[in-house]
Formats: sequence, structure tokens, C-alpha cells
Amino acid sequence: MEYRRCGASGLQLSRLALGLWHNFGEEADPLRCKSMLRYAFDEGITHFDLANNYGPSPGSAEINFGRILKEEFASHRDEMIITTKAGHEMWPGPYGDGASRKSLMSSLDQSLKRMQLEYVDIFYSHRYDSETPVEETMEALSDIVRQGKALYVGISKYPPEQAQKAFELLKANHTPCLIYQDRYNMLARKPEEQHLDLVAKYGVGFIAFSPLAQGQLTDKYLHGIPENSRAAKNGFLTEEQVIRNINTIKGLQAMAIQRGQTLAEMALAWLLKDNRVNSVIIGVSSKEQVADNLKALENTSFSEEELQNINELLP
Repeated sequence: MEYRRCGASGLQLSRLALGLWHNFGEEADPLRCKSMLRYAFDEGITHFDLANNYGPSPGSAEINFGRILKEEFASHRDEMIITTKAGHEMWPGPYGDGASRKSLMSSLDQSLKRMQLEYVDIFYSHRYDSETPVEETMEALSDIVRQGKALYVGISKYPPEQAQKAFELLKANHTPCLIYQDRYNMLARKPEEQHLDLVAKYGVGFIAFSPLAQGQLTDKYLHGIPENSRAAKNGFLTEEQVIRNINTIKGLQAMAIQRGQTLAEMALAWLLKDNRVNSVIIGVSSKEQVADNLKALENTSFSEEELQNINELLP
């Protein structure tokens, strides 16, 4: 495993992080969850990404992770980077959503109890909240670091102007923003417009989530939409999205074959080629999928011709 310093900080992150958004909730097989976490850690993935509302149901991923952490990794806590977030709806009422001081601090206290931890390594404001002044949110994040409940703080899914303001406020508070997290993949390239240059300017790291576009950048949808797939359920991913992207996906598949990679391997490698991208969060449902994703690290170099051909295919 290769590790890369996060922005201008001294913290090194594994190039791949394991995300627990799906597949670690209350309906997940405990033995399979243990197997995935064990295998990932043994292969050098030291970064584990959670949020207060991950499940399903909300909170259950943190509960399961905390239980496995206590049973399997208690002596390895100092070798792990554990992150969580708050900002999306978690409980009913005015304080279970958004980025107010009340919401963030209450949520983190709950997360620490669920995971049976005294602190997390990174705590994020999970989204920009237009109803809360950025100054209030950043002061809360700074106080969370001062209280020892998080070693570092980050933000996720902020508009560029508000992200810049957040970076400046946190720096002025002497608790600089460690990392910025956003959706980034071959089919979703919005961070290239402003965020990647912005984080580089401020010495903030960047971590990508949804690197495989919820399975679109794999071989899953090359021959139609499988029954029980995410697209078939029309949740975060719809059949219409897959149909709209299928020609691009098939073109990328052909390029991956020429590189001696699977489409998923090439999609991950394409993100990791950029030095501004410190880490990529993978979501898996088996340890075999972890192993498949790790193969992307074997070749993250692209020729100028390959990059040009890829850009011609991408939206």
C-alpha cells in the first residue's frame, strides 16, 4: 500500500480508504463485515470512512464498526484513521440535521458512543448548510478539535466560495482544514472545475467518494440492468442514468482492456493519477471486491494518448 501526505499536513493516508456507507448496517452479515475489515487492514488500508447516518438504519454502521473494532482491532487503534461526519438528517426535530453548533456537537457525541471511542481522527461537516453561518460551523469544528474529540476536521460537498471561506476561518482558528471530500469519478467531474485547484492552494487534502459511480464504472451494467441492482431499485442510481451513460461506459471498458485492467481498476487508477487526490473511498460488499480494487494501485500511470482518448469519451 502506498501512503500519501494529506495536503500540507504531516498525516499520511492510504491511497484507498474503506467506506461504510452501505453493506455495514444492521442487515449486514457480521462475519462478512469482519472479513472485509480484516482483509482491508491486513492489505494496508488504514483509513475507514463513516458518517452518523450510515446504515441502514442510520447509526447502525457505526454501531457495527465499533463492535468489530473492540473485538478485532482494539490493540491496533493507533494504526487506524477513523472518520465520521454529521450534517444530513439523523434524528427528528430541528437539531438532527444541518451544521449548527448544537447539531454537530450532539451528533459527534452520539457517534463516539456508538463506536465506543474517545475520539475520531477526522470529523467532517458532511454538507454545506445555507441556514447556518459558516462561521458558526467552523467555530464548532475548531472547538471539537480543542476538546480532543477529533484530531483533525474536514468538510464535504461545499460550494467553492463557501469552501474557501471555511478554509480561511479554520486556519485563523489554528485548526486548519485537513481534507475536503466530494463525489468524483469519470462520470462526475465537477471537482475539476474549481475544488481541486482550491484545495491545492490552501494546502487541504482531497478525498473522492463514489469513485465507481455506484457500480456504473464496473462490468455490472455492460449487458443490461441486473435484477436487484441499485439501478433496478431506482434509489440513488436510476435506470435512466445507466442508459444515458452506457455508450461511454462501453467505450471505457474497451480502453481498460487495452490497458490490461478491469473497468473498475482503470476508473480508480484514473483518479489516483492526480497528485491532488490524496485518497479514494471504495465501497465493497465482499473481501474479494477489496482485493479487486487494490489491483488498481498496480498501474496508475496513463500516457498522454490514453488521457486524450478518455477525455473524448467522458461527459
